[in-house]
Amino acid sequence: MYKVFLVDDEPFIIEGLYDIVDWSRLGMEIVGHAENGSDALQALHEKPADILITDISMPQMTGLDLIRASREFKPDLKVIVLSGYDEFAYLKEGMALGIENYLLKPINLEEFTATLTTVRNKLDLTRTHEAFNEYSTRILRDNVMNRWMYNQIGVQEFRERADLLGLNLDKPWVLVSLLRVREAPAADIYSRVERELKGIPEVIPFRDNDGDLVLLHNFEEPGRGGREAKELISLLAAKLSPHRLQISLGSVEEKEERAFISYENAKKAQEYFMISPELGVISHEELKDRTERARASSIDWSESTRLLLARDQEGLDALIGRELSRLGEQGAVTPAYLQEIALEWMLRFKMELQEVRHTEDPGLFTGGIERIRSADTLEELAEIVKRTAASAIEALNRDVKSPVVQQVLNTIHEGYHQDLSLKTLGNTYKIHPVYLGQLFHKEVGESFTEYVNRYRIEKAKEMLKTTHQKVHEIARQVGYWETGYFYKQFKRYVGISPTEFKGLG
Repeated sequence: MYKVFLVDDEPFIIEGLYDIVDWSRLGMEIVGHAENGSDALQALHEKPADILITDISMPQMTGLDLIRASREFKPDLKVIVLSGYDEFAYLKEGMALGIENYLLKPINLEEFTATLTTVRNKLDLTRTHEAFNEYSTRILRDNVMNRWMYNQIGVQEFRERADLLGLNLDKPWVLVSLLRVREAPAADIYSRVERELKGIPEVIPFRDNDGDLVLLHNFEEPGRGGREAKELISLLAAKLSPHRLQISLGSVEEKEERAFISYENAKKAQEYFMISPELGVISHEELKDRTERARASSIDWSESTRLLLARDQEGLDALIGRELSRLGEQGAVTPAYLQEIALEWMLRFKMELQEVRHTEDPGLFTGGIERIRSADTLEELAEIVKRTAASAIEALNRDVKSPVVQQVLNTIHEGYHQDLSLKTLGNTYKIHPVYLGQLFHKEVGESFTEYVNRYRIEKAKEMLKTTHQKVHEIARQVGYWETGYFYKQFKRYVGISPTEFKGLG
């Protein structure tokens, strides 16, 4: 059994760590705990410990000071850092001290367990320090790249982290390609793809939050670079075709400000495999004609989306019937074109559902797609689309969040300007804060801290555009008492400072 020592100044965090992990199954046992760094350091002198799990911010001695001091007499001690602050300075110093991972509270149980498993394997196999650094860097790289692809990190912060992680992104243009495996173990295929890309520094592979393998192609000249990226993708597709690899290509975009647009377009292109599963590669560029035809239909797609999200079955049925009848009455419209519009409608239902629920449900649409292709009449076509709309609305109605998460969301929406924490909300709703954080992340799709920050920044954007208040006044009204921290969070989510954003109006 490997021996674990816990340090955190909040007793409920220590209690949660005892309970949320099956330590014996991992081959570990907790040998002690402390609520401050000084007591922990003294205990570590006396107790045998292989793994230290510590908070950063504590009284008497910080977590970083504790790590530094314990290294003097336990140089091989493995350390996992827990923190409520996503601070670059903490992360940078922690990496310099050789930590195993830097995890944000509330703890992601899956990531925490995976980190513990990795540490155990390292102790079992006495891996070299260099081998572990490579794995640790990969976790951090995936996190940074995902934030960039979701436009959740400012330009300067991304540059700093990319430089720290050794990411080669010195060219001005990018194209994102997305790889998804349907009929083979994805991890094995993705590892093979990454091996194929060894020695090509202009292509950075990473896993996104949906489990897809993302390749970021970085090049000097958009035309030539885009062509070379597509040639590389075609080569990969040819080598891996027996494994049903579905590859989608985004658009060529400027690196600094629009990389996330290429990622979004690659994600959208990936959805079209639902309609054309026989294809191996689908590019955003090739879908332009389809998009133009959908626009030319003059269907009010935004109204369709509104009715779907409002769960208005009657209104959506009426819109579908009215619009398909109108198109059918146009003499130049072919049956194939009507089928294409019906398929486009189906695809939009799927993407809207996925956006709301953060999960895929391909079985909901597969049967409808097959029926659309074999439909003989306009009435039959409309009926298929209506039935699919009904299924989508039913899925939305099933996606009712647990009462406690709904209460937390209501509290955020009504009191975002107040001091909010999982600890206080846990006390209010009589639920353990660690468990509440896990439940919130599972049902909402992002951590409690991320959701609160994003909601506050959206409110700040509204006020910056609609009032003449000063930035520091708005910062306080949306819940940030330190203007500097508000600037940092605003730039992280919006990409520019509050002052710059206000100037855009």
